[in-house]
Amino acid sequence: MPDRSPATDFSVALLGALVARGVRDVVLSPGSRSQALALAAAEFERRGILRLHVRIDERVAGFLALGLAVESRMPVVVVTTSGTAVANLHPAVLEAHHSGVPLILLTADRPSELRGIGSNQTTDQPGIFGSAVSFVRDVEAPTGSPAVDSARHLAGEMFAAAAGHSSPAGPVQVNLAFREPLSGAISPFPDAAEPTLGAAGRRGRPEAPGAMPNDVAAKAAPDGSAITWLAPHDGATLELAPVDGTVVVAGHAAGDRAEELARALGAPLLAEVSSGARFGPNLVVAYRELLADPAFGGAVRRAVVLGHPTLSREIPALLQRADVEVVIVRAPGSEAYNPGRRAAAIVGSVSYGGVAAERSWAGRWVQASRGILDAGSASGSGSRIPSGVEADPRAATPPLAREQLDVFRQPVTRRMLVDAVWLATWPHDRLVLGASRLIREADRVVGGRRITVHANRGLAGIDGTIATASGIALAAARAAGGVTRVLVGDLTLLHDVGALLLRESEPRPALQVIVGNDGGGTIFDGLEVAATARTEAVDRVLYTPQSVGVRALAEAYGWTYRRASNRGELDAALAATSEPTIVEVPLPR
Repeated sequence: MPDRSPATDFSVALLGALVARGVRDVVLSPGSRSQALALAAAEFERRGILRLHVRIDERVAGFLALGLAVESRMPVVVVTTSGTAVANLHPAVLEAHHSGVPLILLTADRPSELRGIGSNQTTDQPGIFGSAVSFVRDVEAPTGSPAVDSARHLAGEMFAAAAGHSSPAGPVQVNLAFREPLSGAISPFPDAAEPTLGAAGRRGRPEAPGAMPNDVAAKAAPDGSAITWLAPHDGATLELAPVDGTVVVAGHAAGDRAEELARALGAPLLAEVSSGARFGPNLVVAYRELLADPAFGGAVRRAVVLGHPTLSREIPALLQRADVEVVIVRAPGSEAYNPGRRAAAIVGSVSYGGVAAERSWAGRWVQASRGILDAGSASGSGSRIPSGVEADPRAATPPLAREQLDVFRQPVTRRMLVDAVWLATWPHDRLVLGASRLIREADRVVGGRRITVHANRGLAGIDGTIATASGIALAAARAAGGVTRVLVGDLTLLHDVGALLLRESEPRPALQVIVGNDGGGTIFDGLEVAATARTEAVDRVLYTPQSVGVRALAEAYGWTYRRASNRGELDAALAATSEPTIVEVPLPR
């Protein structure tokens, strides 16, 4: 290896400047052209300065970084080599863009003299992600010390763009050309990059909670500006007065401000399961049914929307009604959620004043919702253990023990599955919901619970769900401990099998992958197409049946495997564990 390489000097300076601004996680996939960045990151990790995550598949790497950024609330760096490696980041980049999640993409490339002449692994990389990135720089191959100085300036620009200081938070791309020698000795080491992870971090194990800054808003950048994201870059504040007929709609990632607003306005809270606002006295779980009821939905005159609603048809239908005033509190990301383009106001935030509206308006919704859920349980579609039944049958009276055993022996239904996973998750845990039939089932039935729920709802694709959950689990373990559970359908699992490959030299996430296995995409059975197309055609091109052995898959990747066919087995399987575990739950089509 050469003693010195401009590529290495530039890479060390760039990563050092990013570390100085608060970056703590780097995710990379191996490659020759990016070796200077990769080796520099490895040296930073060896010195306890950052955490390095290596994945062989760039799509997995991108979604792992997405999960780390969502949970840690800090920009995460992704390093790739050139060519198709860069293109494989595109699904994660799109999700990050539409969800306002900060990723810093360092894509290695050939220098200018090797572009446009048919060189191996060379394509048009700058701007490959189109409008999904707000900041793109194509950086010529470094040649000496002036380039090192420019690396530090570049780090400030890219961090500010990703974190939302100079534009809406989201992914940014810096395309870095490197000439041979592609790497060299790492010397000198930047003074600004001082060790911060401690011995546990250097050994590759999660450090004790609190050892790293996780409250982004509380940390300051070197220039004194606050490091913060997940907030609109611009937008006015609108003051709202309580008015009867108001509902608060909390879509994905709305946060607890939606619950606070609903209480202040005396309004029913229509909160999706991944909203972060699925709790409180004004929560209306059965909002779909009530919006379809003229006595309730027909009386709505104003809707205040926070977050990104994606799980029902009733919400967009409400927001397109001519007799409903719509106020949109813009979510982070590229677009304001505005069905029909008829919002009266799109603002960055809202405030409220005056006396709250009568509790009776919200109270009627809450009571009616409870009645609908109780009726569903009474009809046999429920799953909860009967009230008064002991957790241990031996401690219960004989009639109650028999009733409990009957429940425990019942085959698992979708409602039973989502209810059990919901109840097994506590505030120090994390729950990740895949884009399948199960997230919609959860949204219909699970009650109020102040827990942290994540989902890739920016574009609501099934891409990268296991990888995203792995990133969330790794970041959550540093902050709160607990277990991360990801609830997915079988096709979502199979779409991201590569994410099951874990590095023996890196921390293993405390992650449970709970797979509702109904043999294919049964979500299509509930769509209109099932009533109009030939059954065999629907099966082949939509339902796409599969018979993969999930146990064999788990064993191949070194994961613990559990199978849960009834409620008793399911509750036992959901017990907290620190080992990566796949829980397979057979479901009827």
